[in-house]
Amino acid sequence: MKYTGIIFLLLSILVNGCKDRGKVQGGKVFRLNISAGVSSLDPAFSKDQPTMWMCNQLYNGLLQVDDSLNVVPAIARSYTVSGDGLVYTFFLRDDVYFHDHPLFKDGKGRRVTATDFVYSFNRITDEKVASTGAWLFNGKIADKAPFTAVNDTIFQLRLKVPFRPMAGLLTLQYCSVVPHEVVEYYGKDFRKHPVGTGPFRLVRWQENEALVLTRNPGYFEKDAEGQSLPYIDGIRISFLNDRGVEFLQFLQGGFDMVSGVDKSFRDKALTANGELRDEYKKDVVMERLPFMSTEYLGFSMAKLKNEAIRDKRVRQAVNYAIDREKMIWYLRNGIGQPAMAGMIPKGMNGYNAEIVKGYHYDPDKARELLKQAGYPGGKGLQPVTLYSNPLYQDLTDYIAKSLEEVGIKVIVQLSPGSFLREAMIKNEVDFFRASWIGDYPDSENYLALFYSGYGAPPNYTFFKNERYDRLYEQALKARTEEEAVSYYYQMDRIVIEEAPVVPLFYDELVRFTGKRVKYLPVNAMNLLVLKTAVMN
Repeated sequence: MKYTGIIFLLLSILVNGCKDRGKVQGGKVFRLNISAGVSSLDPAFSKDQPTMWMCNQLYNGLLQVDDSLNVVPAIARSYTVSGDGLVYTFFLRDDVYFHDHPLFKDGKGRRVTATDFVYSFNRITDEKVASTGAWLFNGKIADKAPFTAVNDTIFQLRLKVPFRPMAGLLTLQYCSVVPHEVVEYYGKDFRKHPVGTGPFRLVRWQENEALVLTRNPGYFEKDAEGQSLPYIDGIRISFLNDRGVEFLQFLQGGFDMVSGVDKSFRDKALTANGELRDEYKKDVVMERLPFMSTEYLGFSMAKLKNEAIRDKRVRQAVNYAIDREKMIWYLRNGIGQPAMAGMIPKGMNGYNAEIVKGYHYDPDKARELLKQAGYPGGKGLQPVTLYSNPLYQDLTDYIAKSLEEVGIKVIVQLSPGSFLREAMIKNEVDFFRASWIGDYPDSENYLALFYSGYGAPPNYTFFKNERYDRLYEQALKARTEEEAVSYYYQMDRIVIEEAPVVPLFYDELVRFTGKRVKYLPVNAMNLLVLKTAVMN
């Protein structure tokens, strides 16, 4: 009865909400469940996947990524970078309009100009707004006039020091353009009254119950044949918090897509080697590809309570003690790639397992390293406490057993994710499980985790190495991707040698879609792009 009620509510919202906010035709509506909920529709707070997914439908920025994670134009037709790498000049389209809203003249969306980007970017850096995206510009932009409107269609961004991945950062939903009139009218309530330029606009959002978007008839992007995007009429989101029930309703035709594999339905959906079970192949399409995510264990390199961890031979022993291939096979049905290189995941521009050779399973080598460190057979070694989120208990139990087999005693301490993250920021835990999902398509994002000029986040290990820092700073000034990647290899090899982390696996993106859905792009960032989707 609970879920029947939710479906009834969704239909009611479609019928009633569309009377005054645009029509959504039932035959071409993409239906999706977001179990984690959506916290905001304000791009200045697009810190999690659900918010990014929704903001990607409602807004646009200067640049965007294509299916291959190349940075391509969006509202900016093109851009240039000055010879010193400090000035980015963007040449804007003149045919992009905000969604219709009563605050605009005659209720019609006005044209976007460079001044709107000055306002939107200043908003991200405004301490009063407290945007979770302030890190994009902190320490990078010029102290005076970092954002400038040369005229209506030319916008300039000035940096304090060169930052080669800047174009990639500007593809993030944080950098979406917003209208000052609407933001200032609603204030903090702009989070539930979004107005952007995107392919869809809001019909209604009843938090924790349903969210409905409708097609933006004035959207500026067109396909190769000149037809206006998007093709579908709307998007209908529900918020069932039970992933098992979500997958069941997907199989029954209630949803058009399920992203990711939850342990509640993993064995039901997948074979032991990670393939879709035969009974679902008639109605379901399953896609797998590298995901910009590295799962790892981290050691705090400062203020350690456990003195043994200060010896890198002990940290190296931990790396050798874990059978990553077995872990992937038995705990994840083969989903994911064992981390046999460094922190940069497979599929990224700095990944090369031949140049950056990581750790393989060698328990004898682990025991030998412990002996060299003065702990033969683990004798005299203080037990190590491994902190983790309860969602990963099967993984941490496996790790604890693996380490104990070589003489390292482990105590697993489970804490809610928010508490653990705070403890990591405050440097209160010696040994922890974590994952790093790339924010933008450049390997620098993974190597920033070890730059001593940054605090936590992203440097949760508080790693400090002078040579590493010099290489990182040189990579930011690199003029070509090839030059930057050469520095990335060197930095990743330092991470392997010093072992502030234990790379476990490079995650894979798994997505299930119903066969009535066509042309739904999939990319390694797992960014939901519905403007090109077609519904049968």
